[in-house]
Amino acid sequence: MTSFMLELVPGSPAVSIAGDYATPEVIAAINEQYGFEKPVMERYVDWVAGVFQGDFGRSYLDRTPVFDSLIERAPMTLQLAFGAILLALLISIPLALFCAFRPDTFVDRVVNALTSGLIAIPAFVTSLFFVYALSVTLGWLPVTGWVPFTTDPVKNLRHAFIPTLALSLPAAAVFVRVLRADLVGTLQQDFITLARAKGLPSTPILVRHALRPSSFSLLTVAGLRLAELVGGTIVIETIFSIPGIGAYLIRAVLGGDLIVVQGVVLFMAVAYLGINFVVDSTYRLLDPRIAK
Repeated sequence: MTSFMLELVPGSPAVSIAGDYATPEVIAAINEQYGFEKPVMERYVDWVAGVFQGDFGRSYLDRTPVFDSLIERAPMTLQLAFGAILLALLISIPLALFCAFRPDTFVDRVVNALTSGLIAIPAFVTSLFFVYALSVTLGWLPVTGWVPFTTDPVKNLRHAFIPTLALSLPAAAVFVRVLRADLVGTLQQDFITLARAKGLPSTPILVRHALRPSSFSLLTVAGLRLAELVGGTIVIETIFSIPGIGAYLIRAVLGGDLIVVQGVVLFMAVAYLGINFVVDSTYRLLDPRIAK
């Protein structure tokens, strides 16, 4: 579908490669060299055949293998996505437990108002606020750039903190609402009433007895959010000059590098399916009855 939709985009890949002032002879030579004169279906079949052989093609702009570029850039995007989900869970689970145990209190109302606001505010807006507060005003963290974790873990975490935090807050807001709603229902079940009647403290009741059966919806939403972030960090990567998958896609779209766009879309689709498969498998750990 992506391949056919890209054919509707105005402009020619040959012009993107040769430049706006290229002669018709140069354009014709590039069309012949890259096979742009072939029908779109034939080019798509050739590309799919190459994918099954591990060849995603080469970028039209710099002639680097698309697969190698994806492997090089994927760790940056995955670090942002997984880091954002992990931070969102660390924020949301304690808040949801407290609000579910003490519903309709002042803290519960404040958390409900904050989550409503965070859900409505895009991540890139909150990221600009954190840049101004933590980087421009206080000078604690760098604004842009990226250092691989293997090169310098401390600098890597300093560069990743603001974009990760910005991506995590909207997710945390959703997680709090989902988990709180399920916990409120679980705490009204008979086995929770029995545990209270036996004199169990509140913390073991919440953590040991109520949290696990209330986590299915949270796990589903977290998995979907993670899959969304793998392909949804484009704006954040652009703002912070992070050379991840999102920035790679933006460069390809603006440069008419259609082969790269196809490769990135395939990568995102595979990542989405893989994450959902892992989530489905995790259900069995939460409730062994599902495996039966």
